[in-house]
Amino acid sequence: MLMLSPTMKRPPVRRILMHAALFSVAFCMAQLGCAQDTPLISGGVAFLTSTNGGNTTYTPLIEPLIAAPIGNHILIESRAAILESFFPKGGGESGYDHSHFAAFTYLQGDYIASRHLTVVGGDFLIPFNTYNERLSPVWISNLQDGPLIAALGLMSSGSGLGGMLRGNAISREKYSIDYAAYFSASSTNEQFPAQRSSGGRASLYLPQKRLEVGLSYNRLLQDTQENFYGAHVWWEPKDTAFRLRSEYARGHHAQGYWIEADYRTQRFGGPESFFGRFEPVFRMQQTFRRDTIVSDGLPLVDTQRADFGLDYNLPHNMRILTSYSRQFSSTNNHNIWETGIVYRFLFPAWKGK
Repeated sequence: MLMLSPTMKRPPVRRILMHAALFSVAFCMAQLGCAQDTPLISGGVAFLTSTNGGNTTYTPLIEPLIAAPIGNHILIESRAAILESFFPKGGGESGYDHSHFAAFTYLQGDYIASRHLTVVGGDFLIPFNTYNERLSPVWISNLQDGPLIAALGLMSSGSGLGGMLRGNAISREKYSIDYAAYFSASSTNEQFPAQRSSGGRASLYLPQKRLEVGLSYNRLLQDTQENFYGAHVWWEPKDTAFRLRSEYARGHHAQGYWIEADYRTQRFGGPESFFGRFEPVFRMQQTFRRDTIVSDGLPLVDTQRADFGLDYNLPHNMRILTSYSRQFSSTNNHNIWETGIVYRFLFPAWKGK
């Protein structure tokens, strides 16, 4: 996942441009010789603010993504993150300090062997529950902050370095079952950190009910070996704009859950009307400590948090995100106010033949 590096010597804007250029050049070079297919460049640009305990942090962010097919069976895909975080100085000093981050989120190659099997190699997102793979991109998530339990089962970095098998095992009119199984080696590379681990996920989808339920299991295979268990439920009732998503995760030191519901108010004049663009969001989450060993990224005490969001879907793939959160624990109760504007972009890398 994302880790902030110390403040760099070069000016922030120069470093951002440098990393963006390196990202573009690397992928364009990787795709030479595949003019018969058209690679797509996508991603999101955002400006986010977060006020916690009276201190406000400002974060400009860009997450570029590329998907480049080579023939009919091979796909190269990757996502990166480039951000600069500005936050108040500590120790009673006035003004702001900043930290910089620029790195790949994942970089993988997919070989589509059949309609039931895709072979993945490289640095990939760990398939534990659903948030890491499906909801973490800035242009998809309804709330700025990820769930409190998001770190469980993701082996610190959120990605694995090795291989994965995934696909649709069974597909019928009334149900389908998909799977993902992976193995990751240990890596201390700055761009592609990973821990030795293995695991996977299996999901059952009922298309008539628009209901998905799934189970996940991962095991850390280095140092102190640990097991992680997960479960998720997604429900999107037919002919409505309501969505319900939820996850449960359990590790050796902590466990917890989150439930999120959102509703697009499109019944009031349609999705393109002024009122139809509003999207209220609510998420409830709790974490429970099993011991006080610091190793999983979760709060050190039992914690409850309620998030209330109100998003507005502007034309041309742009959204305004606003939210208020109240977090409760035995050590501290506090409010969190967040706002942001996000733009989703999508265009071909070059004109196809």
